[in-house]
Amino acid sequence: MPADVVVYSTDYCPFCMRAKMLLTKKGVAFREVNVERRDDLRAWLIERTRQRTVPQVFVNGEPLGGFTDLAALDHAGGLDPKLARDPAAGDAEVRV
Repeated sequence: MPADVVVYSTDYCPFCMRAKMLLTKKGVAFREVNVERRDDLRAWLIERTRQRTVPQVFVNGEPLGGFTDLAALDHAGGLDPKLARDPAAGDAEVRV
């Protein structure tokens, strides 16, 4: 069963774009929630993650952090298992 991935982001955020690119490269479907003009969602994110930055990536309801956290987890080999993804599948080529 695929993981439920949600990316909380804002417009024109380079780290948000990088997080979404990493997930896309891995072939992972995700929902994006823009919190640009949503003070209620921003307050919820701060309360839930203790972070004031975006993106904030959640997998199956678990906050993983921002892009840097996601990239570090991927580098350490811990991201694929959280995404319920077989690392042997390899990454897709993503063109921008």
